[in-house]
Amino acid sequence: MTRIPRLSIVIPAYNESQRLGPTLDRVLAFVRQRLQKAEIVVVNDGSTDQTADIVRNCAEQSGGIIRLLENPENRGKGYSVRNGVLNSAGDIVLFTDADLSAPIEEAVELIQALHCGADIAIGSRWARSELQTRRQSLGRQALGRVFNGLLRVLLRLNFKDTQCGFKAFRREAARALFPLQRIEGWGFDAEILFLAEKSGFKVAEVPVAWGHDARTRIKPLQDGWRMVAEMLRIRWYWLTGKYVDHRATSVPASQAAIGQGEREEQQRIASHICTPLP
Repeated sequence: MTRIPRLSIVIPAYNESQRLGPTLDRVLAFVRQRLQKAEIVVVNDGSTDQTADIVRNCAEQSGGIIRLLENPENRGKGYSVRNGVLNSAGDIVLFTDADLSAPIEEAVELIQALHCGADIAIGSRWARSELQTRRQSLGRQALGRVFNGLLRVLLRLNFKDTQCGFKAFRREAARALFPLQRIEGWGFDAEILFLAEKSGFKVAEVPVAWGHDARTRIKPLQDGWRMVAEMLRIRWYWLTGKYVDHRATSVPASQAAIGQGEREEQQRIASHICTPLP
């Protein structure tokens, strides 16, 4: 019987033909060098370029480590991450952006936080800002701070950085939270963290190295307003019981509580998932 992967790495991708090849080469090299068992799940979000072909070619040469997951159409980053997470097989699930603004090698830091008792580990650009190798423009930084302030007021999320696309989850946390997710755009990170805190999961904010990629698709003003609207929707969904209704139809009863035995197994896996470099 084949052992399930200990780590699943989910990469959402939309028209990423220019960046995805080198990204998959780097992630695959990291997996082969540092991890005992892992899978790489690339979610193609209705790309119109050669993204899917690149993934298929890399998958053929990966020995079964890389696999392609297709969205029915272009649905957004939040939908893509949820699709990848819920179709992953790992004991720990990590998602990262296709540009690797946070180097994949930083995954070790997130896994270590899980080993120390967290249910969720989120990469943070601002927990130790000196780790940033290329910063955003001052305008983007200012808008980011405004958004973070609104998150603190509207959703009571007291994190320095919710939007870094580099997060890891124990399997039971991922399986409990992502079926509840309703936001399919950029604001899904805040929704997942809001639900995590309401559900009592322990979230660790972990400083990571990070370098801004000027080719990012986020438009600060246009997408910023959309994300504010999504924050208001999250609050409204919570106040009107939408998440409770969705939980009743989306989460099996067996996932309502985490058994002590499974918790101990997850702790053991997190502590042994990485093999040290020689």
